[in-house]
Amino acid sequence: MSNNISGGDLRNLQQNGIEQIKSIFKRVESFSIYATGTGHRGTKADDKNVDRRCAAKAQCSTKGKEGIFKVVDKYGSYILKPPLSDYEEVPENEDVTMRMAAACGIDVPFHGLAYAKDGSKLYFIRRFDRVGRTGKRHVEDFAQVAGMSRSTKYNYSMEKVVTLIEKYCTFPMVEKMKLLRRVLFCWLCGNEDMHLKNFSLVHHQDGKIELSPAYDLLNTSIVLANAVEEMALPLQGKKSNLNEEIFLDYFGKERLGLNQKVLTNIKQDIQSALPEWDQLIEISFLSDTMKEAYKSILNKRQKDIGWM
Repeated sequence: MSNNISGGDLRNLQQNGIEQIKSIFKRVESFSIYATGTGHRGTKADDKNVDRRCAAKAQCSTKGKEGIFKVVDKYGSYILKPPLSDYEEVPENEDVTMRMAAACGIDVPFHGLAYAKDGSKLYFIRRFDRVGRTGKRHVEDFAQVAGMSRSTKYNYSMEKVVTLIEKYCTFPMVEKMKLLRRVLFCWLCGNEDMHLKNFSLVHHQDGKIELSPAYDLLNTSIVLANAVEEMALPLQGKKSNLNEEIFLDYFGKERLGLNQKVLTNIKQDIQSALPEWDQLIEISFLSDTMKEAYKSILNKRQKDIGWM
């Protein structure tokens, strides 16, 4: 990236943030957006395997000297997501949620917002499955690992996700700590769409296999009109009415095998980040209405888990 704007700087952007990014990427070249289903499962029994929303995505590379994103067919080092006509403020939502994740110790790729030529905001994120200009890093999402498909990516459980980590990761206990942190974060932030394709394994050249950086994190509860579930994959047979005992005692201690010190550290890391989350929402590019809706979800979940 030119102009020496680092990932750390971007995480602390305030109202001048998009102007800083805009000064780097002067324009986004015209392109044909293609849609790929992100998959939100219907709430009715006969709608279980039907994608109810689509996210437009484009594979992009950067042209540093010209300061633009250029949409490409291959070797793109970024994913660019424009706004969705049917769902409000998704780029702004994903950007602030990813920043909130970073604030509580979750690994996220370089990302941010940029202006399109029509003045709308687009979300961009660096691909973690690319190395250099043309190299690829082997990455498998958990649906692939589990032998599931896009249409069956909700037909699993968090307990089964643990078995995949135990079977395939080089250092399972390290990855289990990451998993608990992400699962608890997503629940607190109203992300009820963390299906199998939103978790991935990265295969490194030295043979190490670990969880990929987090991606596709956003508050889906304020995007979808009538979300009734709190998690995409059931935990202890439940997708709603969850509490600290289920997350920490059952999932953390019993199923993940984490000791009390680790559980306490994860809990404290997230709790200590709560004031920063509030600040990040406040200085985000969400509308005032969406900011209040986001904070309302956070407050409700904190009450539900006994943290307020």
